[in-house]
Amino acid sequence: MTHHPGRDGQPETPNNMSSTLVVLDFETTGISPQHGARPTEVAAVRIENGRIAERYQSLMYAGVSVPAFITELTGITNAMVRAAPPANRVMRELHAFVDGQPIIAHNASFDRKFLEAEWRRLRLPMPSTVLCSLLVSRRLYPEMTRHTLGALVHHLDLPRAGRYHRALADAEMTAHLWLRMTADIADRFGYRTVPLALMEQIQTIAKHRAADYLESYRDRHGLR
Repeated sequence: MTHHPGRDGQPETPNNMSSTLVVLDFETTGISPQHGARPTEVAAVRIENGRIAERYQSLMYAGVSVPAFITELTGITNAMVRAAPPANRVMRELHAFVDGQPIIAHNASFDRKFLEAEWRRLRLPMPSTVLCSLLVSRRLYPEMTRHTLGALVHHLDLPRAGRYHRALADAEMTAHLWLRMTADIADRFGYRTVPLALMEQIQTIAKHRAADYLESYRDRHGLR
């Protein structure tokens, strides 16, 4: 397990109604916990008042072998996870790090099902709010044909935090993406503040209606 301090020099971003958010990313042995897949690594990045404030990352051992294609994709080997802390310890540490704050993930349906499966094993409370940066990005950047994390980092010229498909790098790049999206909403649509409730709603709006919705939400809620 490693804790990584925040760093200075990040751009100013509009405030959210929730001043603390946690960006999450899992690496796993497969695509579904329902078919026996378990996490191999997790990372979380805390955003406080529009800045990256703290990081948590750990490999973990859940008693499941890492398939060769996963090792090729992530670089995570069976030897690495066997030497790592047990999954139940890591999941309890993650729960403490999240501390009930809203969670963000890229393609959040994937990370959410692993988070819920692992926390359910330990009878830990489930997260109340999980937002998807992938869904938001599809509505903000409809000109893009692909909205993978890598495509967005390249298109928006975001900081590269390390190797893709490693949890901490992906979580940190997703955090930068989230901050960029809130800044773009503020800049393009004239918001003085970008509420978390708006980010929750926009991910459910039809893509062709997103721009009109952002303008009407701003006016209805007096956010100009």
